[in-house]
Amino acid sequence: MSSPSSPAGPPTRTTARGRPAKLDPDRTVATALDLLDEAGLDALTMRRLAEAMGVQAGALYRYFATKQDLLTAMAERMLADRDTRAPGGADQGDWAEELTGRARALRAALLRHRDGARVFAGTHSTGGNTLGFAEALIGALREAGFGASDAARAMLAVVNFTLGHTLEEQAALGGEAPADPERLRLAVTESAFPHLAASVPVIAGGDFDAHFEFGLRLLVNGLRTLEK
Repeated sequence: MSSPSSPAGPPTRTTARGRPAKLDPDRTVATALDLLDEAGLDALTMRRLAEAMGVQAGALYRYFATKQDLLTAMAERMLADRDTRAPGGADQGDWAEELTGRARALRAALLRHRDGARVFAGTHSTGGNTLGFAEALIGALREAGFGASDAARAMLAVVNFTLGHTLEEQAALGGEAPADPERLRLAVTESAFPHLAASVPVIAGGDFDAHFEFGLRLLVNGLRTLEK
């Protein structure tokens, strides 16, 4: 990755009055998300972002020292772009509604952007949207009687399941090499894989909503065994 001392990029764009184009963290993240939707994560580079903003590449490092810092800010913004609060779950004291509502909202936030799950994976934002999501989910579980450790692990299970599911979903539907269900159907013969063959309609069907909801039910049912 380039450093602030790298060779300068394209000339800085100026306004009609000759002033440099405004650069700030909010505009930078918004432009990065636009480029993400347009070209995908692999094509999102600091130099390309600088060109889109009309500034020299080194100027971006004033706010984001590395591309990972930028991705973390983008992940935080994703949670702001979608309401990741469960409607009424916590107020009703229903931890299961809070859990499932937030998981669904997180998935929707990631799906809203091309490669959204890839951007979110591996980031550790300490922004208000990310911390607020975790605080509310853990709080709902603790208020329901779960211990602090179980509540924290439950929150991680929800986030990791949602993230992993959405990674596969986006890869299957819009990746560089989208999944080909017919290839699986041809490979799974009833004589060699009788049980798998019986399940191919579900596996190759691509009903990601149903897969996601099934996984959520498993999480909730498993957590009920720990409920006080």
